[in-house]
Amino acid sequence: MSWDPALTRADALLLARVSEAAGRARLARRQATYRPPLAEPGRRWAGLAGARRLLRGDRERAGAGPIDRLDLYERGLTVAVDGRIHVVRYDTTVVRRRRALSTQGLTRAHVLVDLDGERIVLRCGDFGEPEVWGPQIHRSVADAQVPMALAALTRGERVDFGPVWLTRAELGSRGTTLRWAQVQRIEILKGSVAVRTAGRWQVWGSVASGIPNLCVLRTLAEYLTAAERDED
Repeated sequence: MSWDPALTRADALLLARVSEAAGRARLARRQATYRPPLAEPGRRWAGLAGARRLLRGDRERAGAGPIDRLDLYERGLTVAVDGRIHVVRYDTTVVRRRRALSTQGLTRAHVLVDLDGERIVLRCGDFGEPEVWGPQIHRSVADAQVPMALAALTRGERVDFGPVWLTRAELGSRGTTLRWAQVQRIEILKGSVAVRTAGRWQVWGSVASGIPNLCVLRTLAEYLTAAERDED
């Protein structure tokens, strides 16, 4: 790594700890690093400190202090919070979409589970370029977990996503069951998971309620509906 004169001793030590934690978890190569937005050169976004004081009772995120950096790797990610490194693997984590408090009010957030079983909340205002790292996390989780889910379905097992479940032959939720031949589309409509069948929509669960691994569910549903059409 070439020396960056802007890299302080604390930054260098943190980077070393992040790299060590990622290496132990076998996350492979680092792909990108994201840091908190800056209000002006050399200073962190001032609103973060006030927001974290308001969020000290938020038990969903480990630590209420500064989030120093988010690093995305091939097989997972690390988040530095309060000087502690949290490690997430894409093939084992659970990711949910939610709304969370920020200095601008409610904002979109991504809630993940780290290797220690703790939930980490990544708000879209925590780091720059949320339109890049947010979708990338969900794509990576889907890429890692869809093959395992398909293998389970092939073995005849049922895969659950909160209130929604699926098998190789059917999709269901709360007493309603549909064969894949009946499913036309699955979409997110006004914050809820909706299934289109027989020309109308059925609402099967709210994203705000924290449906786990929605990215995996949607990918599986697209694959299974396409496979059913091909068989016809």
